[in-house]
Amino acid sequence: MPHPPTRYLAEGPRVGLRHFTYEDGAEFTARARESKDLHHPWLFPPDTPQAYAAYAGRLIEDPARAGFLVCEKESEHGDGAIAGFININNIVEGGFQCGALGYGAFAHAAGRGLMREGLELVVRHAFGPMRLHRLEINVQPGNAASIALARSCGFRLEGFSPDMLYVDGAWRDHERWALTVEMRASR
Repeated sequence: MPHPPTRYLAEGPRVGLRHFTYEDGAEFTARARESKDLHHPWLFPPDTPQAYAAYAGRLIEDPARAGFLVCEKESEHGDGAIAGFININNIVEGGFQCGALGYGAFAHAAGRGLMREGLELVVRHAFGPMRLHRLEINVQPGNAASIALARSCGFRLEGFSPDMLYVDGAWRDHERWALTVEMRASR
């Protein structure tokens, strides 16, 4: 899929971050359908135009959310191809200055370090221009890839929440990982 030249919010050596748009629906949903085996049973990104429009709308319109597409700067799929996504949900300002991260790689990009680079960029953006103080990641204990990503970006395990989120037809346990501005500065 050819992509027009992209202006990114932040860039690393291999990826750039940009916000979701409604126009990304066709590529995003195609990648979600291609990645069902990778995502199941942890994650269920929108894979139809209607589901994507509702999902992207929440990220675009709701000030308590920020959605970022992790795009490959150069790829066999075309420059700017979507490699994954990272969302900051439940953003609370005031004395808390916190948000909860959710993310997913697409199958063609998995295992290549692109999401690690993208997560580092999101953390930098969250602690910089967004002025957040703390980010949390809630992950199911069996999701080794997601835990490895959180750990590699400096998040620390802070707790365990039984039956925390309803995923794939049942209430699932989650581990809570967190990173603060101070932790990041000491790395």
